[in-house]
Amino acid sequence: MSERSLPADALPEYAERVLDLAERIPPGHVMSYGDVAEWLEEGGPRQVGRVMAHYGGAVPWWRVVRADGVLLAGHELDALAHYREEGTPLREAGRASEGHLPRLDMRRARWDGGECAKGHI
Repeated sequence: MSERSLPADALPEYAERVLDLAERIPPGHVMSYGDVAEWLEEGGPRQVGRVMAHYGGAVPWWRVVRADGVLLAGHELDALAHYREEGTPLREAGRASEGHLPRLDMRRARWDGGECAKGHI
């Protein structure tokens, strides 16, 4: 069955797994698109990004991020508000950086999924 023939309220199985993991990321932490794919042992960063772009609005989308810590284009201020509220580690931007927006401090903010049992997703 293709994605197009699914009922409107049904999600592809891979999308369900991605979204379930996104919901499990603790506040103040993030996983990169590649981290999610690696943890699920399926797909890659682009597939995870596609799931998040199409279906991620109902989960804490700001916790699934680019590996370089750059904030999601077009959603920077919304994401930044969530990061500040949750205490997610940030690296403040220098004056030379475009828009003077901080980046995520991936070294400190990255979550390895260690508290989840792989068999549950």
